[in-house]
Amino acid sequence: MSSIIIHKSGEKDIELLQSMAIQTFTETFAEANTEKAMKKYLEESFNTEKIKSELNNPDSVFYIAWEEDNPVGYLKLNSGKAQTELQDENGLEIERIYVKKSHHGKKVGQLLYNQALESALRLHKSYLWLGVWEENLRALNFYRKNGFVEFDQHIFRLGDDEQTDLMMKKILG
Repeated sequence: MSSIIIHKSGEKDIELLQSMAIQTFTETFAEANTEKAMKKYLEESFNTEKIKSELNNPDSVFYIAWEEDNPVGYLKLNSGKAQTELQDENGLEIERIYVKKSHHGKKVGQLLYNQALESALRLHKSYLWLGVWEENLRALNFYRKNGFVEFDQHIFRLGDDEQTDLMMKKILG
């Protein structure tokens, strides 16, 4: 495997982020959800205007993991009012870490997580937090391995299905 390079994304990456978001979300969750629910979620969450708005939000930042000219994963971080829930100035939310299925097990997720940790430390945050579907055992194990602990849960709606996300936090410093 070639080395993985991580770059911050900008507005020029809208279409790339959109296609990666759709691909990786589908690879991760399509088997456990109806086609109708997936289609609705993908259209609402990853349409061009929504991605553009997220990219232009000064409290959100995206990073893309590249293997040569091939984008293989991405990360979205939120601080301040961009956070989906806690909106605590001391926290930094990892809203998304997704890696293409072709690159699972190749440490891309770890490199993206390391970027999140580095960002949190640079921004002098006290903790990182995220929500992860309780049935996504691969992700849960990854976050636990990286020192995250559960502190709450919330409902994530995908179509008509209510799914439980475990809220996890890692205290820094």
